[in-house]
Amino acid sequence: MKANMKKLLQIIRKYPLSVVCIVLIWYLSLFFIPPEELDLSNISFVDKWTHFVMYGGTCSVIWWEYLRSHQVFNARKVFLWAWLAPVLMSGLLELLQAYCTTNRAGEWLDFAANTTGATIGAVVGWCMKLTCNALLNEK
Repeated sequence: MKANMKKLLQIIRKYPLSVVCIVLIWYLSLFFIPPEELDLSNISFVDKWTHFVMYGGTCSVIWWEYLRSHQVFNARKVFLWAWLAPVLMSGLLELLQAYCTTNRAGEWLDFAANTTGATIGAVVGWCMKLTCNALLNEK
C-alpha cells in the first residue's frame, strides 16, 4: 500500500497540471450541470468544441509535463499515457454518462470530438518535442 501511495505522489509531483485537467474532466463529465441562465445555443457545436478543447488541452499538458520531467523520450510511454489513455478515458466517461447518470447523455460525436482533440494535442506535443530537440541541439 505504501508503494502505491508513493507512486501516486510521484505522479502528482511530476504531472500536477495533468492531474488537475483529468480531475476537472471527470467532474465536468459526470457532475457539473450548466446553469440555466447560461445559454450558448447560438454557438454552433459548442458542446463538441468544448470536448475538443478539453481533451486537446489535457493531452498537450501531459506532453509538456512529460517533456519537462524526463531526460529520455519514450515514444511508447507517451503514446500510451498522452493519447491512448485519454481516448479510452473519454470512451469510458461517455458510457458512464449514458448508463450511470440521469442528467447527462453519452454521445458518439462527443467521443469523436474527444479523440480529435487528443490527436491534435498529440500533434502539438510532438511539435513541442521537436522544438525542445532543436533548442538542445543549438547549445
